[in-house]
Amino acid sequence: MSDLVHIGKIVATFGVKGELVLKHALGKKTALDGVEAIFVEETKGMQLPYFVKLSKAKNEEEIHIKIDGVDTKESAHRFIQKNIWLQDDDFRKLVGAASPIALLGFTVVNEGEVIGTVEQVIEQPHQVLLQIQYKGNEALIPLHAETLDKVDQKKKQVHVTLPDGLLEIYG
Repeated sequence: MSDLVHIGKIVATFGVKGELVLKHALGKKTALDGVEAIFVEETKGMQLPYFVKLSKAKNEEEIHIKIDGVDTKESAHRFIQKNIWLQDDDFRKLVGAASPIALLGFTVVNEGEVIGTVEQVIEQPHQVLLQIQYKGNEALIPLHAETLDKVDQKKKQVHVTLPDGLLEIYG
């Protein structure tokens, strides 16, 4: 896992002085307090740092941010729909413990057997999917009431009971 974590995307501009609206998955109302830089995905797989001048929590899903060098609505417009990443240390300080994205880096344990480490969290309307590497293949582990047993925050483990045959698809 890289030291950058995808947290959301820029969805709009705000005002006339180049502020941006960041829609995030941090799971709580927060500003980017203590965050020196965000990383904007300019092209697939290439994130460039931008220094945060100002951030203000709007609600549990959005933050208004101002970044260095962007001072007009027109210059801010090019950031719309760009993915935003944070350094892992900053991410861990800001993410809500109950947020699914907080499971990044956790070990997935199926009925006592370690099956992989969470590399990506995919949130869908009725469930969350945890992407792991299982026997050299990318596997998607469904997380909902029937499969989730417990989350051990101290050990950084997600305990699941998966349906029979699910892992055989990937192995």
